[in-house]
This record gives sequence, C-alpha cells and structure tokens, in this order.
Amino acid sequence: MIELYDTTLRDGTQGEGVCLTLKDKLRITSLLDSFGMHLIEGGWPGSNPKDAEYFAAVQDLKLSHARIAAFGSTCRPTLAVEDDANLTALIESNAPVMTIFGKTWTRHVTEVLRTDLENNLRIIRESVAYLLAAKREVIYDAEHFFDGYKQDSAYALETLRAAIAGGASRVVLCDTNGGTLPHELAEIVADVVKAIDFPLGIHAHNDSGCAVANSMMAINAGATHVQGTVNGIGERCGNADLCTIIANLELKGGQKVLPEGNLSRLMELSGVVGELCNMSVQNGTPYVGRSAFAHKGGVHVAALQRNEGSYEHVTPDSVGNSTRILVSELSGRGNICYKADEFGLADSKESSVAVLEQIKALEAQGASFEAAEASVELLIRRQHEDYQPFFELLDFMVVVEHREGRGHLAEANVKIRIDNDVHHTVAEGSGPVEALDIALRKALTPSYPAIAKFHLTDYKVRILDGSQATQALTRVMIDTTDNGRTWTTVGASRNIIEASWQALYDSFEFGLVQAYGTRESDLLLAESA
Repeated sequence: MIELYDTTLRDGTQGEGVCLTLKDKLRITSLLDSFGMHLIEGGWPGSNPKDAEYFAAVQDLKLSHARIAAFGSTCRPTLAVEDDANLTALIESNAPVMTIFGKTWTRHVTEVLRTDLENNLRIIRESVAYLLAAKREVIYDAEHFFDGYKQDSAYALETLRAAIAGGASRVVLCDTNGGTLPHELAEIVADVVKAIDFPLGIHAHNDSGCAVANSMMAINAGATHVQGTVNGIGERCGNADLCTIIANLELKGGQKVLPEGNLSRLMELSGVVGELCNMSVQNGTPYVGRSAFAHKGGVHVAALQRNEGSYEHVTPDSVGNSTRILVSELSGRGNICYKADEFGLADSKESSVAVLEQIKALEAQGASFEAAEASVELLIRRQHEDYQPFFELLDFMVVVEHREGRGHLAEANVKIRIDNDVHHTVAEGSGPVEALDIALRKALTPSYPAIAKFHLTDYKVRILDGSQATQALTRVMIDTTDNGRTWTTVGASRNIIEASWQALYDSFEFGLVQAYGTRESDLLLAESA
C-alpha cells in the first residue's frame, strides 16, 4: 500500500501568499485526518512560535486515522546531537513521527553546510539515532537527492545508508529544485531500489511542471511513500498535488489508499483547504477544478449525450465533481438541449436552433455566456410562445453631473410597463448603474415584493477591443443573490450603460422567475387571490 504524507501545513505554507493561523492549521489537520491521510506534517517546531503552539494544541485533537509528524534538520555540523536546539525542539514537540532532512549533494555539503563529506554522514546517522533513542519514528528526507545523485551517485547512496544505519524507518528521495524530468527520475529511483533494499519515498517539487508525473513515476519504480500538498501549494512553483496523485492512484493505478467512499470527498477537501489558504483552486486543476469536467464544443456534448463517458476519463462524482455543459459560440444544438433539460424546460429543434443563433450573434457582439447561465436560461425561456416577461422596458435615461456642494451625482429615469400599467420612477445614485438599479427597484417592488431580497454582489466590466478607445466593446457581468441562490447575467455593447442595463434587466427578470415561477403562473395566483 502507498503511504500518503501531507506537508500542506509546513511545505505548503512556504508558498507565496499562503498564511495559516493556528486555528486554520488545526482545522486542516482534522479535515485531513477524517479524509484518510496517513501522515500529516504539522510544521517545524524549531523555526517559529506558531508551529511550537501547533504541536501543543494538536495533542488535544482526537485523530482517528493520521499520525502527526514534526519537521526539522540534522544537527549542525559543529555540534553534538544532544546540544542541537533544533533536535531538542523536535523531541519537545511530542510528535510521534520526526522527519528530518540532510544534505545529499556534495555541492551543498561543502559549499552550503561547509563541512566535509564524512562529517555530513556522521551528522545524518547520529541525528536519526538520537531521535530514535527518544522513542520517535524517524523519516529521513534526502534533500536535493536527484541533483546529488547526478553529480556523485556513490556518495548520494552513502547518505541514505547513513540514515538507515541510524534507524530511519524510510528514506525519501527529494527533488528539491523540481528540475528532474520524469524519465531521469524513473531511472534513478530504479537504480536506488536495486542498490538499497529499503522503504523509499518521493518528495517532488513542480518547478519543471513534473511534480505529479515524477511522483507517479517514482511509485511505479518502487517507492511506497509519497509526499505532497493539497492543491500542490508550496514554495516557488509548488509541490506535488496530492489531490491529483490520490485520484490517479485510486482510479488509474488500482491502489486503495483511502478509507472506502472517501475519494468522493476529494473536491470538498481541495476547496476547503484552498479557501483557508487564500489560494483559490484553479478551474483547470485535474479532477477537482471547476472546469475538469466542463464541455463547450458541440461535438463533445453531442457525444456525451449518447455516451456519458465518451469525453470524460473518469466519472466526475467519483471525486465529488460534476459534469458541466457550457454554452458559447462554439456550441452545437446539443448544448442548448442539454441546458434546457438541466433547467427543466421544454425544448424543440426549432427553439434550440433559434437560441443557438442568438447566442452566436450576441457573442459576436461581445457577450459571453459561459459563466452567465441565468442569461442562457432566459434566452431559452423567451423562445417559448407562452412566455411573458414580468416587465417591459419603455425608456430609460441616465444623467451624470457635478452639483455644487454635493460633488458628482448620477440620476436615472426609468419607464416600464407591467401588464397595462406604466411605471415611471426617478432615482439618484453614486454612479449611473447604481441609479438605474435603484430606479428599477422602485418601479418593480410594489408589484413584486421579492425584489427587496435581491442584492448585487459583483459587477465586472471588461473592455474587449481597447484599440477602439472610447468606442470599445464593453462586456458587463453582474452577480446577484437573494440570500439563497446566486446567478450571473451578461450584457455587451459599445455603450457601457447599455451593456450594464442588459445585464441588470436579465438579473431582475431571472430573479423574478425564481421567486414567482413563470409569469403565467404568477398571474393565475394573483387572480385566484
């Protein structure tokens, strides 16, 4: 069985922009434990007060699966092990597992550590033995192993033998610079397996974009212990992504590494850790990214409708993800049919073709419907003969001016029709879009009180052809919530106010559909009342 070693709380926090509180670290520890991680590296107790506090606090967590590891280095080359503060801090952390790193690369021994090769072997052997004597399990990380092996393979192997002689339970080959390519790494690991009959691990960094591939190649060559971080966060370009590795092992490699059923929590784990680390999961991340099972091309969607697995390498729900069908100018009729079914709407060949033509025409004018599913649903609904909008725009006008004593001010006039009644409202705002929003609310709320719950949560503007200066196409995306749902709408025009109005109009119309059902059912309810 492959042993999973998570270093999100130590190596992961070395990533730029990652900063975890003690509370965050304890929460992630509990999450990793319940997920099924075998070893959790909590930090370096000799490096900072927070990590020392972590090892004191983690004693109170009731862990059901994982063991906690403390990280540190071999002793200083000029000190005896019992006099080294780093090793003392490791023991005082009371962690049951100690992971220490030492020098493998002769260049680092002589130029960084500034000692001789024989003394380096001594401090590796004695540091491991000292921790073992304190009744701790010791994992040895061979820093820069692959660089060291390429320069002096015999000495690199001697460093591993020194750790084994000291009593290490396993030795981990570290691609610390992240510069080794998969074919090189596979050959070296295979050589080490032949030379040393001992449990091996792999710790890969992603500087060449090969951390996951290198980890998989090492396992294939004989490694039985793999280190990495959730979402691959870490120093420079990051570490090997354990989310991808775990899914690969279970779904592709036939390796059972998690408790039964826990793989389906993979996307949840990725999302929660990403949120706590303030590092959003990239959409294109394998298995757990939002786009991992997203399909835009019409040919792909048509194939998926006939065979769900035709364009997906695994079942999305096996990792807690789901299939998403996107709508754009690249779509085919199948995309529209799929979305209509997803929205619970009736569909016909004629209506889906009409919607597709509208989408292609609107995207040619600057709109983008991939993320604006509320606008897509409205386009489909509007193709139905019996669909009636909740309101009809007659006129709007926006004025922006500077008034003495008040500064800049925007005023909007909106005239709409609801049934046979015309409503004309005026509102002021700090900007033209806010003024439009307020004026439209004033006109609609008496007839549709649910609008009081609608709140704009985001307003994005993108200039599509900046070379056209002030005549550039502008795309506006608006996110709206009713404190239960959130929806996105889009508008595009060479006039930013017009683009904003389009997105705003769809935002209110979609919200009203969700609040009241279709316009027809709303009218029936009103009549019966």
